[in-house]
Amino acid sequence: MQKLTKKYGLLTAIAMVVGIVIGSGIFFKAQTILEKTGGLLVPSILAWIFGGLIMVFCATAFAVMATKYEKVGGVVDYAEALIGKNYGYYVAWFVEAVYLPAMTGVLAWVSARYTIVFANSVIPALAENPINPIVSHECMVITLVYMIFSYVLNSLSPKLAGKYQVATTVIKLIPLLLLGIVGVIVGLANGTLTGNFAYVPTPADGQAVGSVMSLFFAGIVSTSFAYEGWIIATSINAEIKNAKKNLPIALTIGTLIVMAICVLYNLGFAGSANMSELLVGGADLAFSSLFGSGIGAILNLFVAISCLGTLNGLMLACTRGAYTMAARNRGPKVELFNQVDEATNMPTNSSILGLFYVMFWFFYFYAGNLAGWFGPYGFDSSELPVITIYAMYVPVFIAFMIKGKEFGFFKRFVIPFFALCGSIFIVYAAIVSHKISVVYYLIVFAIFMIIGYFADRKNKKAQ
Repeated sequence: MQKLTKKYGLLTAIAMVVGIVIGSGIFFKAQTILEKTGGLLVPSILAWIFGGLIMVFCATAFAVMATKYEKVGGVVDYAEALIGKNYGYYVAWFVEAVYLPAMTGVLAWVSARYTIVFANSVIPALAENPINPIVSHECMVITLVYMIFSYVLNSLSPKLAGKYQVATTVIKLIPLLLLGIVGVIVGLANGTLTGNFAYVPTPADGQAVGSVMSLFFAGIVSTSFAYEGWIIATSINAEIKNAKKNLPIALTIGTLIVMAICVLYNLGFAGSANMSELLVGGADLAFSSLFGSGIGAILNLFVAISCLGTLNGLMLACTRGAYTMAARNRGPKVELFNQVDEATNMPTNSSILGLFYVMFWFFYFYAGNLAGWFGPYGFDSSELPVITIYAMYVPVFIAFMIKGKEFGFFKRFVIPFFALCGSIFIVYAAIVSHKISVVYYLIVFAIFMIIGYFADRKNKKAQ
């Protein structure tokens, strides 16, 4: 079997962590989390901090594992080494067939959505008859174009895709840091930020009212999606130069940068306008309030580029899914999906299957969640798979505390313990938040896992 070469350095790995996590979530979840916390700024900021700490602890735990285990697939390596090959296979199958493509499909749509928002604000012909950025033929076409572009970039020139990832990461930090820094300064100067900290919702405001703890829990669920994606960087550990050293550094530094930027952005967001206005206008209002409508429109373009950077990182991981399993001689058609193209050093057949999965889950999200064709089965495929991936982390952290005897007390017990608690909390909070939708999601999840079982069983019989 041909092997992938070491072609990504530390900077690319850090950019991938930052670039994948900081995408669409931070822009539209800022408003969502404020809505869920009833406009109360303290539980909202605490939700971002607490969710960020869960991400940092989980990433640090996997960073410790990365110093010992290195094969192809990151989290799959750890699951396989600590629990067993069968568990590793089912983690790999879920990540390949559900988790990654579901997130990637949604990100392609979000990228198209922000592109349309930008176009509506700058093209005069669209001023009177704007394009629907949520559900429209134009939105679907742009989404598919972005998918194919990202796929082609990663398939034909992985090194260029790495440089593109670094470039889009730098670009996306511009609106985040601008809004964060300027918003805090302006908000403190005119009293808006301190006033928003004193905001108290009432039933008449139409906002959620409840105990601070219940509102805080509601906010945590959305931060879990906004922070999700860092683990995807581990899927290219076999292609990172000096991975046992650079991957842990990338995971730790990358997640700390993400957490700091998210907290700063949300403070700036809160300082840009009155809370009652922010709960309605969101990021568009925040940008235009601080910088005017013209610059605000340009910053919306930067948001679209930000989302494309996240899409690129997700697609990069999707193209490795089938190869990750085939490298272990598991899954469907091993002899087909373990091939690596000599010219591009890319698992071409694996990447084609990955693109198919992305298109499938985009259709599921678009037709089911947005258009409502599937009834209760049209759940939000951008959030619910997060429940499963964190649930899959739980036995890995437990096994590491049992088997990681060569590590000191802090690395063996303290870090994975906090990561374990954080993972359990995320699962609990998501179940409480989504309620009955979780049941319908689990039915779909079970169907996919059964397919994975028979695909692997057929492969074993052929061997």
